[in-house]
Amino acid sequence: MNSGELPNLLAAMGCPAEKSMELAAQLEKRARQLCAQKGTTYEQAVMHLINLMKQGWAAKEKGL
Repeated sequence: MNSGELPNLLAAMGCPAEKSMELAAQLEKRARQLCAQKGTTYEQAVMHLINLMKQGWAAKEKGL
């Protein structure tokens, strides 16, 4: 996955379109930090962060 795809993916997952670019930039920055800290690949780090975001959005929808 390249960084150009992140805003579209985030919007498809429920992120407000007007915030998807900003959130994608933050996600990319954090993914690169995780790569350096944990020695994972960029793709693994991005998928980990996306899964965390999905869980958070699901919990928010349920009112948790």
